Amino acid sequence: MTSTIDLNMVNAYIPGQADVGAETAATISRRDRLLGPAYRLMYERPLHIVKGEGAWLIDSEGRRFLDIYNNVTSLGHCHPRVVEAICRQVATLATNTRYLHDTILELAERLLATVPETELAHLMLTCTGSEANDLAYRMAKVRTGETGIIVTETAYHGFTDAVSQFSPSLGVSVDLGAHVRLVPAPSAYHADGADLADRFTRDVEAAIADLKRHGIKPAMLIVDTVFTSDGVLPGPSGFLAGAVAAIHKAGGLFVADEVQPGFGRTGEHMWGFQRHRLTPDIVTMGKPMGNGQPIAGLLVTNDAVARFGRDSRYFNTFAGNTVSCAAAVAVLDTIEQEKLIAHAATIGDQLRDGIAALADRHEAIGDVRGVGMFVGVELVSNRETREPDRATTSRVVNILRDKGILLSACAKGHNVLKIRPPLVLSSEQVDMVVQGIDEALAEAMSAGAD
Repeated sequence: MTSTIDLNMVNAYIPGQADVGAETAATISRRDRLLGPAYRLMYERPLHIVKGEGAWLIDSEGRRFLDIYNNVTSLGHCHPRVVEAICRQVATLATNTRYLHDTILELAERLLATVPETELAHLMLTCTGSEANDLAYRMAKVRTGETGIIVTETAYHGFTDAVSQFSPSLGVSVDLGAHVRLVPAPSAYHADGADLADRFTRDVEAAIADLKRHGIKPAMLIVDTVFTSDGVLPGPSGFLAGAVAAIHKAGGLFVADEVQPGFGRTGEHMWGFQRHRLTPDIVTMGKPMGNGQPIAGLLVTNDAVARFGRDSRYFNTFAGNTVSCAAAVAVLDTIEQEKLIAHAATIGDQLRDGIAALADRHEAIGDVRGVGMFVGVELVSNRETREPDRATTSRVVNILRDKGILLSACAKGHNVLKIRPPLVLSSEQVDMVVQGIDEALAEAMSAGAD
C-alpha cells in the first residue's frame, strides 16, 4: 500500500517524486500499512518531528525547522505556561461538564469579556473546529427552520459529514451539498478596482436568490473572517457588513469562523470579525484556544441558541473537560500578560513589509497582503494577467522546507504562500523567513527555467 496522490494539496508527499531515504521510506510504509490510505503527509520529503520548542520543530536527527504554518499551537510549541497548567490540572482532576467545576466557568467569563457590548451571551465547547462548525449549523437549522448555506469558493470549515459538504477546499472528490451555494472570494487583488464590499454583498444576495429559486431558504452565511483558505484576504475593514445584512434580511444567521483568525492573530483585536464592526450570531473557534489541546467551541447569542437549547440535548464527553479548560485559560493569560496582540501587529508588519520588499527582485511576487500574524504571498507567472503560478509555489514551499522553514499554500489557484507563525515569533526569526523566501524564489525560478 502506498500513499495516495492528493491533487488538492500543493505540498503533498507523492511517492517516488523525491528520494526520501531508506529510513523515512520504511516509516512511511509502516504508517501506510497501519493507518490506511486516507491520511496525507506534507512536503515532497516528509518530516519526522520528535520535539517542539516555541516557533521551532525538531526532527529525529536533531535538525530545527522554523514553523510559520501551524497556527494550532498559537503560542508556539510546548509553551511553558500551558504545559504547567495541563500538568497541574491532569494531576488533580480530569472530568466532564456533567459535574460542576469552576474552570469552565472562568473560561466562559473570560471569552465573553472579549466581546463586550454585543449580544453574544453563551459559550459552548467542542473538541475541534469541525465540531464547532457542525454544532453551529445544527443551531442555525433549528433557529431558522431552513437548511441553505453560503460559503466562499475555496473555504475550509471542517471534516464532519455535514461540514465537509460546505468545505469546497477539500476538492472535487468531496461532494458539496445541494443546499450549499458558493460565492467568489473577496479578493482585492483580483477585483479590478471594483468596490469589494458592494461586490461581495451582491454575490451573497445572488446566492440567496438562487437558493430560494430551488426551494431552499438560507440558514446561514459562514466565513473565515480573513478568508484564509481562499488566499488570506483581509480586505478593507468593514467590508462584510453588507453581506451580513443581506443574510439577516433573508432570515439566516451569520457565523464567523474564527478557528484561524481568532485569539489575537490579526494584531488588532481578539477576533477577526471585530475588524468589521459587527456582531455574528455565532462565533466558532478551534484548537488554537488551547494551544493545540483538543478544545474548541462557539460563542452564541441567546436568540440563536434558545430553541436549540430547549428542544435539543447537547453533550460531548471530552469537550469542556477540566484539563483542556485549564490549557485554554493559560492561553488567555499568556496573550494578555505577554501583550501578544500588540506583538502580532508589530512583528506582522515587519514580516509583511520584509516580504513585500522582495517584489523588486522577484517578478513572481504578484501581491503581498495580510493582517497581524497572517501573511499571504500570491505568486504569479505574469504580473499583468495575474495568472496563478502553482508550479513555482510548490517549488518554493519544498525548497523552504529543505532550508528549515515550514509553510504551505492555499487559494483557488494553489499559488498563495500561507504564513501563520505562532504569536511569539521574534524579530530575528522574521529576518530568517524573509531571507529564506528570497533565496527560495531565486532557486525556484532558476529550476523552472531549466
